[in-house]
Amino acid sequence: QVQLVESGGGLVQAGGSLRLSCAASGRTFSSYDMGWFRQAPGKEREFVATITYYADSVKGRFTIPRDNAKNTVYLQMNSLKPEDTAVYYCAARSGSGRKFEYWGQGTQVTVSS
Repeated sequence: QVQLVESGGGLVQAGGSLRLSCAASGRTFSSYDMGWFRQAPGKEREFVATITYYADSVKGRFTIPRDNAKNTVYLQMNSLKPEDTAVYYCAARSGSGRKFEYWGQGTQVTVSS
């Protein structure tokens, strides 16, 4: 079992940056593949990124640093746009070919124009 807790959301102006954190507890963190997803109001949840793959909408702007010693994965978001406004969720899975099994509670990111 893995517990995930996101933090770092907030309000930022367009063009700004924000870094989300996802702290994990439970089993061996380093063995899990981590990802980020988001859900905007009235829309379905969508994939954002894993360490090796990024959605086209965030490619070149977002990165996922990871610190296994701290059991934490981050989502570094630069050049933010109003359309990045959403609740952001981190997720974990036991292998890159598997479904994401564990989810955090989400953190709100709002980008003002």
